Amino acid sequence: MPNIFDSHAHYDDPVFDPDREELLKRLFAECVCHVVNIGADLDTSRASIRLAHQYPQIHATVGIHPGSVKDAPPDALMQLKALLTEEKVVAVGEIGLDYYYEDNAPREVQKEYFRAQLALAKEYDLPVVVHDRDAHADTMQLLREYRPKGVVHCFSGSVEMAREVVSLGMYVGLGGAVTFKNARVPVEVAAAVPLSSLLVETDAPYMAPVPFRGKRCDSSMIAYTAEKIASARSMATGIAVTPDEVLSAARENAAQLFGIDLEEGLL
Repeated sequence: MPNIFDSHAHYDDPVFDPDREELLKRLFAECVCHVVNIGADLDTSRASIRLAHQYPQIHATVGIHPGSVKDAPPDALMQLKALLTEEKVVAVGEIGLDYYYEDNAPREVQKEYFRAQLALAKEYDLPVVVHDRDAHADTMQLLREYRPKGVVHCFSGSVEMAREVVSLGMYVGLGGAVTFKNARVPVEVAAAVPLSSLLVETDAPYMAPVPFRGKRCDSSMIAYTAEKIASARSMATGIAVTPDEVLSAARENAAQLFGIDLEEGLL
């Protein structure tokens, strides 16, 4: 079985338009078993669903990203609710808080949307895919309140925060950032998180790992992330961990979280 389960990608992005079909066909034939394609607003949520219907190995999430909140129509949450019953929708996401960009919606409005979507996930018994950028305290406050199942993707917090995320029963999603120069804290997190609580991801076409920084990212590049995670864990514990062990654990974790049969869609 191909060992890479990309738990967070955006293959609906226009940058893939010239060669999407060819690329995905190659990835699924060579190294990738499944991909969760992430919605960030209503349009990309619908695009994710279309991709999931087109490819057995792709599964969709639907959600309003904090960066999309300010442009969401008045009935966005009602439209989102209708999408949650679509076949192959496996999570509510990408949702959360982003305080990095000053032109995002006001913080209280972001929190209102985050709360509403956490409630929808509870109502439909779905996991969440959480975006947290420069908003650790408020993110954790709401996760403690709602206690969803899900993953904090592209995790950027401390080891202590990662441990609390795990204690809440959630997963920690790690991607190319662990390979970046001077990525001290992400590497510490990679070493500390139990393998049973780890997902790997790309955020494709973004966040390409070293040695591909600045290039279009795709799911095959998770191999470099897994290599770095394995190295960090081996150095921290003195017990050898292989990239294949990281990938296998992350694959099983993703299948469990999103309710996906790993045999489904295999070529």
